[in-house]
Amino acid sequence: MTLPDIKHTVLLNAPIDKVWKAVATSEGIAAWWMDNTFEPVLGKEFVLHAGPYGDSPCKVTELEPPYKVGFDWGKDWHLTFELKEVDGKTEFTLIHSGWDENKVTEFNQPHTVIRGIMDEGWAKIKEGKLVSYIESLK
Repeated sequence: MTLPDIKHTVLLNAPIDKVWKAVATSEGIAAWWMDNTFEPVLGKEFVLHAGPYGDSPCKVTELEPPYKVGFDWGKDWHLTFELKEVDGKTEFTLIHSGWDENKVTEFNQPHTVIRGIMDEGWAKIKEGKLVSYIESLK
């Protein structure tokens, strides 16, 4: 059975082009999330270097600069970053889908457990590291 998507939204005090560089470039993603070989090219395969969890294969499946980038992550997940201009600021929405209570991750951990951990992790990232990184950009 499908579990609800993880969805987080934050209003960033930065123009959309600045936020796009943070969420749709290899350097940007590495600065607030994790090292990677990402390139903003539709259909491009890349790797997320997840530290102790090893490397995760990914593939860019959505690309609408500067409003949306999405990719398949590992064997089950899909991640979408959506951007929307709001009065000179940028609303950033992260959607992490592909959760199923009958599935386990590549590390044999149940989606039901990992979903909660990832939900908390995304909340901390978007409120902390992402905001700090955006604010540090010139």
